[in-house]
Amino acid sequence: MQLDKPKAEVYRQRYENFRKGLHFAVKAIDGDCEADFAGVTFAFVCVDKGTARAEIFDLLMRLGIPFIDVGMGLVRQNGALAGMVRTTTFLPENAAEVRDKGLVPLTDPPGDEYRLNIQIAELNALNASIAMLRYKQHCGFYGHGVPAYHLLMNTVIPHLFAEPVE
Repeated sequence: MQLDKPKAEVYRQRYENFRKGLHFAVKAIDGDCEADFAGVTFAFVCVDKGTARAEIFDLLMRLGIPFIDVGMGLVRQNGALAGMVRTTTFLPENAAEVRDKGLVPLTDPPGDEYRLNIQIAELNALNASIAMLRYKQHCGFYGHGVPAYHLLMNTVIPHLFAEPVE
């Protein structure tokens, strides 16, 4: 049973049989967690609170760690769920500039469609896949024509929009 267990415990049970060297901890990451990032060369930020995201961004940018942040903005339209799935890449050389564009919510928005809908599972899976693709582009495993730092997919009209690095 996984209900009411911390995510770290659930993932530890899933991955410990076939992955070695992983470390799991039930811990909220904030601006005071520098020691936890010793040796980290890349990070993925997957949080649903903008205020927590802002602290994590500050920490990663201060440490010069490149990272990808994923999120989504959802609303109800005529009873159906609609919105955007977002993947944003922050590299040390442009992280402050990307953050200053205001493309990523750093405050807690009103409403809670994210927590109220079963459809979120496939949107999270899609977001994770896009983030991993972008990471592998960054590492050189996949080619990319124009490097993009901000990818959006509309859930109503499935279309991927990429904002290129200037």
